[in-house]
Amino acid sequence: MEKRNLQKNTGAAMMILLFFFVVISMTILLGVVVPVVREYSIASSSLYSRQAYFNAESGMEDIMYRIKNSMDTGTVGDDRTLLLGDSYVSVPMTITNGLNNKKYISITGDVKNRQRNVDVTLTTSTGVSFNYGVLVGQGGVYIDSGTVNGNLYANGPITASSSGSNIITGTAISANSPDNASADQTNGSGTPAYNVTFANANATSDVAQSFKVSTAKALNKIQLYIKKYGSPSDATIKIVNDSSGSPGSTVLASGTMSASAITTSYGWVNVSFTSNPVLSTGTTYWLVVDTSTSKKNYYTIGASSSTYANGVGKIGQFGSSWSSTTPSGLDYFFSIYLGGINGLMQGYGQYNQINIGTVSGTAQAHTVNNSNVKGSIYCQSGTGNNKSCSSSTDPVYIEFPVSDANITEWKNDASSGGTYSGNYDVGWAGATLGPKKINGNLSVSGGGTLVLTGNLWVTGNLTLNGGGTIKLDSSYGVDDAVIVVDGTIDVSGGGHATGSGATGSYIMLLTTSSSTSASSVSGGAGAVIMYAPNGTLTITGGASLKEATAYKINLGGGASITYESGLTDNNFSSGPSGSWSIDSWGESE
Repeated sequence: MEKRNLQKNTGAAMMILLFFFVVISMTILLGVVVPVVREYSIASSSLYSRQAYFNAESGMEDIMYRIKNSMDTGTVGDDRTLLLGDSYVSVPMTITNGLNNKKYISITGDVKNRQRNVDVTLTTSTGVSFNYGVLVGQGGVYIDSGTVNGNLYANGPITASSSGSNIITGTAISANSPDNASADQTNGSGTPAYNVTFANANATSDVAQSFKVSTAKALNKIQLYIKKYGSPSDATIKIVNDSSGSPGSTVLASGTMSASAITTSYGWVNVSFTSNPVLSTGTTYWLVVDTSTSKKNYYTIGASSSTYANGVGKIGQFGSSWSSTTPSGLDYFFSIYLGGINGLMQGYGQYNQINIGTVSGTAQAHTVNNSNVKGSIYCQSGTGNNKSCSSSTDPVYIEFPVSDANITEWKNDASSGGTYSGNYDVGWAGATLGPKKINGNLSVSGGGTLVLTGNLWVTGNLTLNGGGTIKLDSSYGVDDAVIVVDGTIDVSGGGHATGSGATGSYIMLLTTSSSTSASSVSGGAGAVIMYAPNGTLTITGGASLKEATAYKINLGGGASITYESGLTDNNFSSGPSGSWSIDSWGESE
């Protein structure tokens, strides 16, 4: 009996021992498995979250491409989604139009219910700016009973008639200008054989080209054949000494290369300097393009292989190291202009002076004669003035705000809307047009209104008269538009051009004609900027403009130009949507 009970107790003990073994084993196993499962779950969730973020980024890039290229943003992928494998980026996204030319976009990436949000703020990239009520080229400006309400900067002479009402309310400047039409040193034409990218990394931040001048004359301006990617910052152009075959540290002259004058297609861009040193023959100098770096916003300059005998191109960082180009021996596309004609400001006589700075301002030129100036007169010589000259350095030549590359871009934008063959006439019934290229003349008259919905390119002449009006569509808001004309522009007989109705919105009427009658305005105008960089602009008969730029300007007959400070930050964009650039890009909560 005792033996049977012992066996029974032994079996029970084994069962209890086995139970505890199983429990302990399961506990140990769960202690190992649960963290592994938890880590796997966390890793999977993290992976899905990263996928959702990358998908949101991809979706944003797709939407950005569509917005920047004026494409439809409402039909992305199937069922308004951008499909990436078995995941998707939800569309519609949120697109909100804000103040000050901003657009806010929010988009969500979703992978297995893991969501990540990406937000982007866009702004219309700053376009052409106008810092003067009148900006004139080497042809100068002639005032015959006219008024400039603002500042006047001329790269040529400023002269006036015998009328005593010739008025410039602000500062008047007549700068020294080039005396030759050709460059002293130049390299490159046509399509570049090589393209050198810079400003994208520290080691390739800047480019430099050495050169020697053939005559000992004052440096006036340079040209570069260049294009941009993204929205790079302005660059500083420096003329420096040579140091053992590389750019030295002594800066002889500097100027600013405006990024707004450069487009995404190659074009020649002019840069002037804040001083005009005389360069010596037989001496090696370096032209340096010094700028900040960005992986997404940078420049490309055209180059050729060993075609320029007086120098060579290099790439590197100003103030640090320089290296040869790849391939070595490249020369950049550039031009160097020398020489200068002294600036002149002159009234008709001592008793028929030109009146300058009637509100506030100074007169600045190498020679100032027969001028009545409220502020100081800065000149090297002068006679017949109301005060004597204060010594100063001569004003320097400055470039026009619109480059040839800008004009080409506007023409291309207009052409994107198709071509109208023949003359386009707008009468009392009015019309809506743009973007569009017109192979012929454009006429707006008979009290009719032409509403612009995009830039125009007119290969013939533009006539705005008979009470006709050209205005921007209300969707432009505070933005601006351009009509590029290859022929002449005539605004008369109550013709009127205006912006969208919002404060700060303008139309620029631009002619590429080199004629002495390239552009004329009389008895009309409005919120309009007249631009004739190659020809003569004549303003008479009570016309009133917001800004005028031309190779030569004749201002008379009671006409006036009233400059508005907002013109320093205009956006002459590709349409109401603007030319968008990224203001901020990041993930939101």
